[in-house]
Amino acid sequence: MSPRIPPLGSLAVQSPPQTSQLVHVSPSTCHNLSLFKELLREYRKLDDSVMMRINRTNAQFRDRDRLLGASGKGNVQEEACAHLWQELVDNWKRRGQIIDYCVKVMEEARVGEQPESDHSGNGTHQRESEVAKYQQVRNELTIERVVRRRTIDAFISRCRYFEPPKVDHEARRWWDEAQKRH
Repeated sequence: MSPRIPPLGSLAVQSPPQTSQLVHVSPSTCHNLSLFKELLREYRKLDDSVMMRINRTNAQFRDRDRLLGASGKGNVQEEACAHLWQELVDNWKRRGQIIDYCVKVMEEARVGEQPESDHSGNGTHQRESEVAKYQQVRNELTIERVVRRRTIDAFISRCRYFEPPKVDHEARRWWDEAQKRH
């Protein structure tokens, strides 16, 4: 019985947990800005560590090939890049769904608001607070574009010869936009 080879580095950084946690995003998640931003921060950890992930994924695929005696069967760098690209795209799509959902929830909350005839100013303050929350949630769309662009730039710098599959049109559009900048 051979000993199990531990993953390189921190498991949290090396790869997502094997038993992924299902996150249920509800309207209350969207209205609680600190919870919403913490959720996005967790999802953005992959982007924040993209260079290290590329290095470690390369090492992981090299070790796998060496242990299996599969040397010469394809390019380890290409495999590692393809694997990481798919992780990134899946993560971007999940984050995009969360942000889009929360923007929609916040828009519906704004539309559902009825002007109150409260002369004390409480209704006005509440509406202003909801508008500010909506703007912060909506700003995450711009932040997401910046994070994705920065991650793609880092990815391209290390995976120069990688070409993403053409079947995923959204991911392909992100890739093509990044290529135009280079």
